[in-house]
Amino acid sequence: RDVAAWRAQWDAGAAPAPTPVRAPSPERPVPPPPQDERATTLRPWLAAALAALVLAAGVAGGLLIGQRAAPSSGGRVADLSPEAGLPAGEDDVTRRAAAEEAAEAERLAELRRPGRVFRDCDACPEMVVIPAGEFQMGSPASEEGREDDEGPQHRVTVRSFALGVTEVTFDEWEACVRADGCGGYRPGDVGWGRGARPVINVSWEDARAYVRWLSRAAGESYRLPSEAEWEYAARGGTTTSRYWGDSSSSQCGHANGVDAAAERVILYLSVAACDDGAVRTAPVGSYSANAFDLFDVLGNVWEWTEECWHENYRGAPADGSPWRGGDCGRRVLRGGSWDDSPRRLRSAARYRDSPGSRSGSAGFRVAKTLD
Repeated sequence: RDVAAWRAQWDAGAAPAPTPVRAPSPERPVPPPPQDERATTLRPWLAAALAALVLAAGVAGGLLIGQRAAPSSGGRVADLSPEAGLPAGEDDVTRRAAAEEAAEAERLAELRRPGRVFRDCDACPEMVVIPAGEFQMGSPASEEGREDDEGPQHRVTVRSFALGVTEVTFDEWEACVRADGCGGYRPGDVGWGRGARPVINVSWEDARAYVRWLSRAAGESYRLPSEAEWEYAARGGTTTSRYWGDSSSSQCGHANGVDAAAERVILYLSVAACDDGAVRTAPVGSYSANAFDLFDVLGNVWEWTEECWHENYRGAPADGSPWRGGDCGRRVLRGGSWDDSPRRLRSAARYRDSPGSRSGSAGFRVAKTLD
């Protein structure tokens, strides 16, 4: 309406001329609308941060797509690029598990390899791996020198374990004492010599103190053998009364027992018909070993085992483990000694004594459980 009125006035020559709108001068550009100062300050920083995030995401994406850490390769990365192909995840885990299982089986096979000789520490006795197997424990009624406590014969299965190649020596005992073990006890040698001779005048309790120290020193599980383990190892796969056969006349090449040499010094009722020149204990390893590479399992010194005494084998375990119960006021010894006649130097012969008893004819050898 105002425009129409103004138009009528213009046509009549009475309206004022319109005010011209001034265009902005080229020298004075129109300023931009005012902005928040903080936004102006932060804009470059935000742009840089966004660019860094995009770059990092791209690198990480490339690593995830093109390659992947392989735990079984010791930290190396496995190429999983499209050219190499992506392995199936479950198959990869299965292969790694199978490889680890095979490696563990190989380790155990070597650990239990029959005849493997080893020493766990400088002061440790030399050990040999005894193979797993079965044997007939005890003696038949027809065996010469047999006693009633050696029966009834029964089948026993024995797991693989390690046994001392020889009886524990004075030198090995001294290592325990020097290391503040074995109660500081230094047994006497009765003037027969120390060094590589079997340690004597040690009780079952002394032997147990030694294996406790040895287990700590070596970081392994040492112990005394069970009676079944001892006989299985002493026989070395044989069924004869002695590991070299049935004849005592061959004793002098295999075991230190009463023979013509001993009879020249002491009167015995029964002696082996040979002469080895030894009257008392002999240095370990002086005689031939049995088929399991064990020396002196018969003769030299009686050897303590873990068991309490049982009068016979009725109810004995069939798995080679120590027989629990029985008369623990007496412990079992096996193998005979330098002071025993041929009938005692048999694989099935047994003896017993109190756990605290010490004598010049008793010693021991150690056993070790294999993982």
